[in-house]
Amino acid sequence: MERQRSFSIKSTSVFLALIITTISSAVIFFTFFSTSLLKSNSSNANNFQIDLSPVASINETTTNLHISDSSVSPQQSPILISTHFSPPENTSGSAKIPDFEKKTRGEVSSVKVIELPSKVGEERKKKKKTNKRISQECDVTNGEWVYDSDLPLYTNASCPFIDEGFACQSNGRLDLDYMKWRWEPRDCDAPRFNATKMLEMIRGKRLVFVGDSINRNQWESMLCMLFQAVKDPKRVYETHSRRITKEKGNYSFRFADYKCTVEFYVTHFLVREGKARVGKKRRETLRIDAMDRTSSRWKGATILVFNTAHWWSHYKTKSGINYYQEGDLVHPKLDVSTAFKKALQTWSSWVDKNVDPKRTRVFFRSAAPSHFSGGEWNSGGHCREAKKLLNQTFKPSYSSKNIIVEEVLKQMKTPVTLLNVSGLSQYRIDAHPSIFGAKPENRRSQAVQDCSHWCLPGVPDTWNHFLYLHLLHKR
Repeated sequence: MERQRSFSIKSTSVFLALIITTISSAVIFFTFFSTSLLKSNSSNANNFQIDLSPVASINETTTNLHISDSSVSPQQSPILISTHFSPPENTSGSAKIPDFEKKTRGEVSSVKVIELPSKVGEERKKKKKTNKRISQECDVTNGEWVYDSDLPLYTNASCPFIDEGFACQSNGRLDLDYMKWRWEPRDCDAPRFNATKMLEMIRGKRLVFVGDSINRNQWESMLCMLFQAVKDPKRVYETHSRRITKEKGNYSFRFADYKCTVEFYVTHFLVREGKARVGKKRRETLRIDAMDRTSSRWKGATILVFNTAHWWSHYKTKSGINYYQEGDLVHPKLDVSTAFKKALQTWSSWVDKNVDPKRTRVFFRSAAPSHFSGGEWNSGGHCREAKKLLNQTFKPSYSSKNIIVEEVLKQMKTPVTLLNVSGLSQYRIDAHPSIFGAKPENRRSQAVQDCSHWCLPGVPDTWNHFLYLHLLHKR
C-alpha cells in the first residue's frame, strides 16, 4: 500500500511538471514568433499599411488612385479643385481675371471623400499653395476656340430681340457651325454662363451698354442669353414699346420678375457729334472735348459697358481735316490717334466725376476686328467665302487704339475693367453676317457685305461670358 501511494504521488508530480513545461514552451514560442512578426511588419511599413478605418487611406507612394463617381459636393471633398475668384488688386487696364484654380486634365466633378495621412496632407497643402500662386491671375484671353455641340444658348427662333442685321440664320445662312464654337481658357476652368444667376446678380439694378452698333450687337446678345431663363416672355418688355431697329438708338428692356433693366444708348464716339462754321460753310464736326448728349441718361447705372472704335476708322475721322473741334476751334488737321486719345480723356473725366465706384462697376470693351477682303465695306470688301475660323497658328495683333485705351484707363481714379476681346475675336472670320445681314428681298447688292458686325448667336456671347465672369468674381 505504501509503494502504491508513493507511485501515485510521483506520477501526479510528473504529469504536472509536463503540463508546466508545455505551457512554458508555448509562451516562449509565441513570444518569439510575435517578436519576429512585428519586426517583419516594421521592415515592410513603407510598402503596405493596414487601415482599420471605414475609408482607405492614401499612401504617400501611391501612384494609381481609383476615383469612383459618387454624389459628394465640392465643398465636402478635399481633393476637388475649386473655381472661385480672389479679390483683384487692381482691375484697371487688365485683361486678367484673378484666381481661377488650375484646370486638371480628366478631372471629375465628384469623388469619394478621402482622409489623407497627416504627412501626405501637409504635402498636398504645400502643393495647393504653390498652384494658387501660379494661378493667382488667370488670363482668360489665353485660350482656344473649341467645338461645343451643346451650343448655341439660344436661336433666332427663341429670341425675339435680334434685329435683322444680326439674324443670319433667319436671313438664309445655312452653315450653322459658327454658332457652336466656345472659347476655352488654357490655364483655368471657367464656369459656364448661367442666365438665372446673372439675372439674380442684376436684380433691382441697371445694366447699361453705351457705344456704337458693335456694342448694340453685344447688348442684343445679352438680352437673348438672359431671356432663356425667363418663364413668362410677357414679363420682358421695352419700357417705351420700341421695336429694335438700326434707326432708333436708345432702348431699355425691363425684366419685371427681377426688377432690372438692360439698356442700350447709341453713341459712335462717346463724345459729341455736332456742326460748326468752317469758313463760309457749316460742317459736321466732332467735339472731342464734350460728352455725348445722352450721357445724363447713363448716370445711376449699376453696371456700365462702354466701347468706341468702329467709327474711328471712317474717312472723315481718319483724315482729320476740319473735323475735330475743341471749344470754338476746329482743327484744320489733327491726327486720328491724338483725337482718339483726347476723346477718351474727355470720357474718363466724365466717369471720374459722375460715377461712384461703390455703386457702379465700369467696363470698357476693346476694339472688335473686321474681316474685309478685297476692299472695305463700301468698296467691294467681302467675307462670304469664310465658313471656318482662322487656324490656331494665326497670331492676333493688338491695335494702336487698344494701347491708347489702356494708357487712359491707367490714369483714371475710377477702377475700369478692360474686357479684352480683340485677340480671340480675330480668329472668327467665319462669324460675320456677310450677305446675310439682310433678308434676301432687302439686299441691295451682293457686293455690299457686313464683315464688321457679328451673327447672333455668335461671338458676342463670349464677350458677355467674360462680363459674367467678372461680375461673378466681384460678387
